[in-house]
Amino acid sequence: MPSAAGSKRVRGVSVYRPFVFGSEAQPFDPAKKSPNVPTDHTHSWRVFVKGVNGEDISYWLKKVQFKLHETYAQNVRTIEQPPFEVTETGWGEFEIQVKLYFVPESGEKPQTLWHSLKLHPYGPNAEEIRERREVVISQNYEEIVFNEPVEPFYELLTGGSGTPQPPQKGKGGKNTKQAQLRGRSAEIPFNETPDNPYSRTTENKEMDRLGEANKTVEQMIKEEKERVIDREKKLAELRESEGVPVGTNPKKR
Repeated sequence: MPSAAGSKRVRGVSVYRPFVFGSEAQPFDPAKKSPNVPTDHTHSWRVFVKGVNGEDISYWLKKVQFKLHETYAQNVRTIEQPPFEVTETGWGEFEIQVKLYFVPESGEKPQTLWHSLKLHPYGPNAEEIRERREVVISQNYEEIVFNEPVEPFYELLTGGSGTPQPPQKGKGGKNTKQAQLRGRSAEIPFNETPDNPYSRTTENKEMDRLGEANKTVEQMIKEEKERVIDREKKLAELRESEGVPVGTNPKKR
């Protein structure tokens, strides 16, 4: 982009910016359904891109383009200011293309994401959720990584936090430097809230859960190896008792 052309890049720097994208859907109450809604539409829904905890992300995100199913009038919707969302009604689930356009100072190309619109609940409590007409939420945590951003964009991302420090030498230097550049509305909240399930606490719990699952898998593999060794030993003993040399296929005697 012209505004970023000729700008120097901040070498050796990666700046992370987290966000959430997804959808929320709720079935209509037949008694309260607006007459303006098509008769075959069963749900109201919205698709969105937003900050992890409602933070303003418009300092790095200029606009979002949502490409809906082709049956919708003007199925390509471009939202140029927060909230970056589209609200609609419908009856079916489909995949939505979500295209992110960054501010001109970035000089970055747009990035494309895909989101599957979810209208119906799934899982053990699906029937209860459906009967209560609860909101069905389907969303994902994501991070944009700007590698070696141009200087004007770096200033926007960090809120003018100053000249980046030289990378530290030794183990962990790169990670330490990247962590220093998270700055301006970039950290995942420490605790989750009713409106935001993404937090460092949740992340740590998930890492612990994956660690325990990995231990379980390793134990299962160990036990299976022991069973295989035991079966091979018993097979060898059986062949020896029948006078079959070890390593010989008994069918070929």
